[in-house]
Amino acid sequence: MAKVVAQAMMSLDGYVAKQDNTIGRLFDWLQNGDVAMPTPAADFDVHLTAEGAEHWRAWVSYIGALVCGRTLFDVTDGWNGRHTLDVPVVVVTHEVPTDWVATHPDAPFFFVTDGVEVAVARARELAGDRNVTVSGGTIARQCLDLGLLDEVAVDLVPVIMGEGNRPFFGKLSSQDVLLGNPTVCNQGDRVTHLVFPVTR
Repeated sequence: MAKVVAQAMMSLDGYVAKQDNTIGRLFDWLQNGDVAMPTPAADFDVHLTAEGAEHWRAWVSYIGALVCGRTLFDVTDGWNGRHTLDVPVVVVTHEVPTDWVATHPDAPFFFVTDGVEVAVARARELAGDRNVTVSGGTIARQCLDLGLLDEVAVDLVPVIMGEGNRPFFGKLSSQDVLLGNPTVCNQGDRVTHLVFPVTR
């Protein structure tokens, strides 16, 4: 059965972006290898190690839809109407950005104003038998709190930021959440790919 997976590229001290929402060195590993691969949207090439390329191919092939919050959507300007992974995007928001929708009429973006549960359900419909990826710490935390997550995937980058705009999940509504042992642990060049099951 398709899974709902929270995914982030993260520093060793848990941050997914700097204070100004820039990514710092978190994406450097995408250009650290000799294997050139276009992204699914063909908007740029990544250059990975052989091990990293194998992980990337498998990871990308499983993704059928993405759920994100309005902050990430705004920071990226909606990826100009086409996400790098070339999948439908469901945006959780309080207000639909009507001007953006008008200038991107063919973009496979769907705006949900009635909560994360509805957004994930819509993404599941769009993804079919492939996984739904949840991107952005606030939305990931809400999914975790609501019991919607099946896995947490982290591309762990060996950089210490010292501070950032928020840790991956931020402040949980419950006490600490213990995940299962990693089902994936792949070493790349200055990145370790980890996938943890969410135990219920």
